[in-house]
Amino acid sequence: MAVSLTATERASRVKLMIFDVDGVLTDGGLMFTAEGDWMKSFNSMDGHGAKLLRDAGIDTAIITGRQSGIVVERAKNLRITHVYQGVEDKRVAFADLLKQTGTKPEECGYMGDDWPDLAVMLQVGFAAAPANSHPEVIARAHWVSEARGGHGAVREVCDTLLRAQNRYDDLLRAACGM
Repeated sequence: MAVSLTATERASRVKLMIFDVDGVLTDGGLMFTAEGDWMKSFNSMDGHGAKLLRDAGIDTAIITGRQSGIVVERAKNLRITHVYQGVEDKRVAFADLLKQTGTKPEECGYMGDDWPDLAVMLQVGFAAAPANSHPEVIARAHWVSEARGGHGAVREVCDTLLRAQNRYDDLLRAACGM
């Protein structure tokens, strides 16, 4: 009989954390200029959480259905080197990401908020969702944030991973100059 792992046990095994963009790294809102350009709003604390993961040796990636130069710039700023955009079937991008990184599915985490994310969420060792995710996503997640997408959900999951891997306190002490 297989023993079910807790969310903390699952988080302790994550070597690669993958994020969707709209509804996870952003609040899901899409703003358009009169010229038809897109704008997205990102949370700086979420971004710092992603940087902390990298500092702790946890690799990061983005898999998103939309194509946007804004995402490329944000990924550069956060030192996220694996970026898949305009992806219709996220399973294909996930398979390529596993091949590129040599990571196993059970060593991956994924944070998504809607149906297109489910196929990857069901393959990873740690599936996370923002509080305002679709109910079907929440029902299948191992862990759900208290914060909404684009409003601290990513930082919450990053802190959860760092605590589960006993890295949080060391990073906090370093930030305090201790």
